[in-house]
Amino acid sequence: MKRRRFQVVSVGTLVLGGLLMASGGLGVIPAGAQKPTPPPTQSQQILDKLDQILAATKDGGQAVEENHTLRWDQALPVAQRFVILSAFNSDAVLDNETGLVWEKSPQTTAVASSSARLTCANKAIGGRKGWRLPTLSELASLVDPSVAPPGPTLPAGHPFLAIQSANYWSASAHAEKPALILGVGFNNGMVLGLSKAFDQRAWCVRGGSADQH
Repeated sequence: MKRRRFQVVSVGTLVLGGLLMASGGLGVIPAGAQKPTPPPTQSQQILDKLDQILAATKDGGQAVEENHTLRWDQALPVAQRFVILSAFNSDAVLDNETGLVWEKSPQTTAVASSSARLTCANKAIGGRKGWRLPTLSELASLVDPSVAPPGPTLPAGHPFLAIQSANYWSASAHAEKPALILGVGFNNGMVLGLSKAFDQRAWCVRGGSADQH
């Protein structure tokens, strides 16, 4: 009889101990009382930090448009698409459709294919370095197919200056023909294979990924 009582007490003790471990201690919360707020998890702390960063991007009470460098999913009116950047001495233009920053007035003189990349890399547009030759898809993103020749085939009302109805280099090689480099003809908006033997224009860009081809 005594042995049976000892077993019952032992089982009860184990159950009570398990409940205490699950509840995190000996504290008893009265009925109707609110449970203490648990400390934020690491994931929640990260989310709160991201919210703070997003809040810091607000300018004049209005949220700055998200950078769409990696998600070209918008078709904006020209007035909303292109923004002249005063922080770059108004010498650069942000394209809100792609998140890319373009020089507002690219040089009108043509350059050799061998020096086109360095031409952009050595520029300090708006007092900033970090410029590069655009990839084919980036350069072609500026074309408005509805604009008829002789062009330049850019959206009506764009803020760029000195854009010529001419061929412009891209940084994308022609995989099938090594003697050519892909480019865009802004006289008709067509993608072209441009001979390395002839000089063409260079329109520099900032941002995005120079590894895209």
